[in-house]
Amino acid sequence: MLSYDEMTPPERELWDAFPEGRQVDLRAGATGGDDPAGGADWGPERTLRAAVVTALARGGSAAPPGAVTALRVAGARITGRLDLSGADIGHLLWFEGCWFEEGPSFYGAATRTIGIIGSRVPGLDATMARIEGRLDLRRSVLHSRVSLVNARVAGELALTGAALSDPDGLALSAGGLVMEGGIFARDLTTRGEVRLVGAQLSGGLFMEGARLENPGASALVADNALASTLVFSQGFGALGTVRLRGAQTTDQLTFRGATLSGDRVALDCSRMQAGDLDLTPAAPPTGAVDLQGAQIAVLHDSEDAWPDVVRLQGLVYGSLQPAEGARDDVARRVAWIRREPGYAPQPYEQLASWYRKVGHDDDARRVLLAKQRHRRSVLGTAGRAWGHLLDAVVGYGYRPWLAGVWIAALTVLGTWVFRAQSPQPVKAGEGPPFNALVYTLDLLIPIGGLGQRSSWYWPEGPAQWLSYTLIAAGWLLTTAVVAGVTRSLNKT
Repeated sequence: MLSYDEMTPPERELWDAFPEGRQVDLRAGATGGDDPAGGADWGPERTLRAAVVTALARGGSAAPPGAVTALRVAGARITGRLDLSGADIGHLLWFEGCWFEEGPSFYGAATRTIGIIGSRVPGLDATMARIEGRLDLRRSVLHSRVSLVNARVAGELALTGAALSDPDGLALSAGGLVMEGGIFARDLTTRGEVRLVGAQLSGGLFMEGARLENPGASALVADNALASTLVFSQGFGALGTVRLRGAQTTDQLTFRGATLSGDRVALDCSRMQAGDLDLTPAAPPTGAVDLQGAQIAVLHDSEDAWPDVVRLQGLVYGSLQPAEGARDDVARRVAWIRREPGYAPQPYEQLASWYRKVGHDDDARRVLLAKQRHRRSVLGTAGRAWGHLLDAVVGYGYRPWLAGVWIAALTVLGTWVFRAQSPQPVKAGEGPPFNALVYTLDLLIPIGGLGQRSSWYWPEGPAQWLSYTLIAAGWLLTTAVVAGVTRSLNKT
């Protein structure tokens, strides 16, 4: 540790100010040159050695009883590494408009509020730190990794207006971070991945207007995170995948007005749980949206919310709420489901269940009919042929009235033909008189009999072939109705 006599004038000034908590302002003021981007060129009158700052932070300067100590400095060039690993710091640390030669370390430290405001810093290591206050990095430029792995912050984490980047691709590493306050990262810009895997964000994450860039990879990874609120809105943009696999949000997750761009997947919310998901981005995401296995109480969307590929298998929602002015008809919802690659029955069943829940039974039947038509497209030749027959005859059981239409049409045709060409009686003078309508119905109904077919021979010529056709049609219609209605009742 340096003696007081070995300190430079600015270091002595800081040493003397510490017991009283006064700020030492080394900025040039009106003469300019206070931008931390040029801090490497600041002279000795603005330079503090990290060893002196470290000694003060660890309580090297004695304070009178009852004094509220604090380390406050503005406009300083700090050389060397500020290493407070494992330290127990009971006072405020505040750096404003400073330039750091090396990234500070708070690894495993227990501290109060730390503020590094509007400064230029080559990264920050607060792994496993315990901060009984706030961590304030507003408007700072951190051009190497910021680590908050398994850290705990009692107050808020302020990243508003900050810029984070890392040449190795991990701008913010905060897996296992426990936040009792919120993370406020409005207008944050990052180059590299923001990692919040397993983080506990009781106060929520607010990233309005933030711009995250990590093309070809993940811009944000918050798998299995627990959060009250996740806000990615008001100009939020991500160049790279936003990944929230297995995350749990008790309140709102919103992408209102956001821009999501990913090479293959723009938004991955598989197995996520959310109270309210607002997916009304400024434009359709350029990559796929994955909602497989997600559970959402209320889903808000718009006509432009969905990309060409949407994975919906296993998605469960309690309510669908279209954006104001957006149409919300069955055709649009079915088209939404058809964005799922391949055939998946569950999304159709979930949508039909929702329509039944709100009392739209006709819409539910239309959805289930669309499901059967989609399923038909992946069957073999025989299955497709039988499916087309079921569709034409009874609409897979969801339009049983079609069978009545066919029966009525064939009844009219048979009555007209048999009235013009009456058959011969089996036994002259015996049996009921010939009735063309009843005779036609007797041919169409495959079970039981009305007495006409057994009492009269089939007519000859074309009328005979019509008789064969009516018998075959009766069996086909009956089989199709039974199969279709059974399928409808079983919801297969």
